[in-house]
Amino acid sequence: MKLALVGDIGGTNARFALWRDEQLESVRVLATADYPGPEQAIRAYLGELGLALGAVDSVCLACAGPVNGDLFRFTNNQWRISRSAFCRELQVRELLLVNDFTAMALGITRLGDDERLQVCPGVAESDRPVVVIGPGTGLGVGTLLALADGSWRALPGEGGHVDLPIGTPREAELWQQLYRQLGHVRAEDVLSGSGLLLLYRVICALDGHAVRLHSPAEVTAAALAGDAVAVAVLEQFCCWLGRAAGNNVLSLGARGGVYIAGGVVPRFADFFLASGFARCLRDKGRMSDYFDGIPVWLVTAEYPGLMGAGVALQQASV
Repeated sequence: MKLALVGDIGGTNARFALWRDEQLESVRVLATADYPGPEQAIRAYLGELGLALGAVDSVCLACAGPVNGDLFRFTNNQWRISRSAFCRELQVRELLLVNDFTAMALGITRLGDDERLQVCPGVAESDRPVVVIGPGTGLGVGTLLALADGSWRALPGEGGHVDLPIGTPREAELWQQLYRQLGHVRAEDVLSGSGLLLLYRVICALDGHAVRLHSPAEVTAAALAGDAVAVAVLEQFCCWLGRAAGNNVLSLGARGGVYIAGGVVPRFADFFLASGFARCLRDKGRMSDYFDGIPVWLVTAEYPGLMGAGVALQQASV
């Protein structure tokens, strides 16, 4: 392959890198709010590296949202892309757009042992699907399949927008509070960065606590410092993530394993490992034993989405 550019674009940040010899080079992170669109952000990135337009032959962008047709609108930021206009403006031959969690799923195929933490022990069944799920600006969900030729297929989807699962009377009470505010309650409404703050406010309202924290970072910091209300919020967040992941495992027969990805959970990895996540993952009544032996990992790699965009571009060129 000639020199290529890969990007992983979420609601808050756009990560860019050069892709050469199946490796990432010159990774940069840009705030999406600082640029009117991806073309301007990529121009700035190339300019910083001293590369002229036309130096990059092909581009793969991992984008938050459903990908099809010429025009793509991002789910969690103001950007949009016309494939044809993008190629003309940046003088590239090929633009490959993939869902951000399609790229995340492909990225976990390149993880080193030091880029993941074991959550639940087990042995992956190589011929069965793998679930990749994780909170960031939204909730991403991807499915990974190993193919007979040694390559991988990542199935795109919008699993973050399914209904929030309810497993206990307490969760039903919290759901009622959420419903009064939101109407339809999606998993992403709670299992995301902004969702963590929403969950804090809902728990405060339900239990009669004064609202003292005003950002997801403050909620996380307070929980790690031992604040009782914040601890309850973060614990419920982990439990709901377990229920959502477990639903995906059952729906897909995902005995190939589960990977927890995204930018939120690694910020409180030790708390997460000790939380009720694993219990709620398998809290499926008569089907609870189905989860025996399914390995679960927390992804700690810095740029798995960028790596996955490179893998997608590599596989597309074969």
